[in-house]
Amino acid sequence: MKLLKLISNTKTSLITLCLGGVTLGMTEFMMMGVLPDVAKSLAISIPAAGNLIAIYALGVIVGAPVMVGVLGKYPPKRVLIGLMITVACGNILFSIAPTYGLLLVARFLVGLPHGAFFGIGAVVASKLADPGSEAKSVSVMFAGLTIANILGVPLGTFIGHNFSWRISFFLISAMALITAASIKRWLPMLPSQSDTKFSDSLKVFKKPELWIIIGISAIGTGGLFAWISYIAPLMTEVAHFSSNMITPIMIVAGLGMAVGNFVGGRLADRFSPLKTTLYLLLAMIIVLTLVALLSQFKVAALILTFITGGLAFAVIAPMQMLMIGAAKGAEMLASSAMQASANMGNALGAFLGGLPIAAGFGYTSPEYVGALLAFVGFLFCILLSWRFSAKVKLETAAIA
Repeated sequence: MKLLKLISNTKTSLITLCLGGVTLGMTEFMMMGVLPDVAKSLAISIPAAGNLIAIYALGVIVGAPVMVGVLGKYPPKRVLIGLMITVACGNILFSIAPTYGLLLVARFLVGLPHGAFFGIGAVVASKLADPGSEAKSVSVMFAGLTIANILGVPLGTFIGHNFSWRISFFLISAMALITAASIKRWLPMLPSQSDTKFSDSLKVFKKPELWIIIGISAIGTGGLFAWISYIAPLMTEVAHFSSNMITPIMIVAGLGMAVGNFVGGRLADRFSPLKTTLYLLLAMIIVLTLVALLSQFKVAALILTFITGGLAFAVIAPMQMLMIGAAKGAEMLASSAMQASANMGNALGAFLGGLPIAAGFGYTSPEYVGALLAFVGFLFCILLSWRFSAKVKLETAAIA
């Protein structure tokens, strides 16, 4: 009975982290769905409204390492509750802000807890897991992002279109408070990571392996954002779907992400995080090339949308475990750095993917850019594998 109770408590704890993923996923991706509504209500251009997306990513990049560095000495449970309360306050401010400038401030502030929550949450999830199931447990938290894309974002977009986008973000703040309450109720009180000073934790970044992993995340996953940033014109102008089909198509992508997220966690547990990441990036290269070649056919476009979404999220848990395993003693700081690097990948993929479109190469051209970015990530994986092998050989020789 005690064993069954422990298993039940662990699952409940992981669900609270999943709720955090839903909240943050809606906070990040809702803006893309209601962008025209925000622009219209403020009488600003679409590119100006787009800055509200970019400044959120900037908040993630700044907040991920800084907040973990400042808060890492406190118990993770208290930190996660505080981060969710910050998300709630930021979204309330965003929902009532009367001016464009204050909206920018609110989006930056609400981006600050994003990377810290996922970074700390990933370490907590891995510690709650049974040996050999760490990546699967981490994938449960990141499943929140897929749920947000399948259910939360379409619902919030509908509310934003038909009522007010401010209501959508107010509802996200309510979701954040519910998440904070669930963490307080069900997440166990784990000890803080260590008493190590932030300056001492930063020494972990002297390891070349960590920078290679960051490169895999920032460049390799840029392939996802080169694809998804321009999926709407790809589907309407190349596959010739009507604009009304974009929401269902995004749900198909979200379903693929959900499946891929859990498959990636299980593959990493069965094989290894590095081997799983390497082969998933190789698959991404192939699939993105197929997207460019076959998206003119509607059925193929839909199937490839599901597969690409699956591959994109399958790589998240393996990379997170790769970073945690390489950063002994500073796991939370390094894990949060992965979130910052992923947002760099967001910006890099979207920017580079747009260049060939602006040059007149059409809406399939971002897929070739994405395949190239995934290939660079694949090469980083090979380099990391070589470094790990060389280190093992040196340690073996030293023992002998």
